[in-house]
Amino acid sequence: MKTNEQKAQKDFIKTHRRTLWTPFIKAIKTYHLIEENDKIAVALSGGKDSLIMALMLKELTHHPLVNFEIKLLAMDPGYHPFKRAQMEENFKTLNLDVEIIDKPLFEVIEQEAPDYPCYLCARIRRGILYGLAEKHGCNKLALGHHFNDVIETTLLNMFYAGAFKTMKPKLNADHFKGMSLIRPMTLIKEQDIERFMKRQNLHALDCACAVSAGQTASKRQEIKTLIATLKEKNPDIDKAIFNAGRNVNLDHVFGWVKDGKTYTFED
Repeated sequence: MKTNEQKAQKDFIKTHRRTLWTPFIKAIKTYHLIEENDKIAVALSGGKDSLIMALMLKELTHHPLVNFEIKLLAMDPGYHPFKRAQMEENFKTLNLDVEIIDKPLFEVIEQEAPDYPCYLCARIRRGILYGLAEKHGCNKLALGHHFNDVIETTLLNMFYAGAFKTMKPKLNADHFKGMSLIRPMTLIKEQDIERFMKRQNLHALDCACAVSAGQTASKRQEIKTLIATLKEKNPDIDKAIFNAGRNVNLDHVFGWVKDGKTYTFED
């Protein structure tokens, strides 16, 4: 009898090949995310995106694309015991050998940024994960951001930060020499991840944050709603937003920032 892990791996390679496995491999090849002898720290939050990413990276280690290793890491920033147990059960069900590190952050985040906790929390957690990756001898940290995260972040920066910044599939860490961050899920759409989870009857964590729990309105949710509305008239609007991030024409912008230096169209 096949295990839950084997069933899931067969499903995303066969049944969901076009929507999951193919864009996963395409992103890795197009953006050179995984190279020979990489050791990749895979960050799992307990949510659907990182679970799928971990399963696919684990499966990829058995294929002759390149030789690489993975180290599965999860951090508990102060989840409710029920959420923690649910996360551990999912890892067990899918046969994922995950090292879980306890780093209580929620109380600090609530004091420092009670109104907008998510940004600060993400920054702190990423710094901790970089440190853990370095400790385990990894040269890359993989995060489960997907296609929808990319376009939503692009619009969030435009509407609320007044800047055109998107979410790159690969970037070098600022404070950890020789460390890169990669996003293998960049070309995978959230709706396809949700379909897979439903088919597998997997119940990943939603937002397990004790600080933002109950906050129904958020800027990201506003952007999600806006994109959904725009897609009713233009079904390919999400693709257009995504492509805008790789088709920036510097001959037709007022200015840009490169390596911390600001330029104008007159330069």
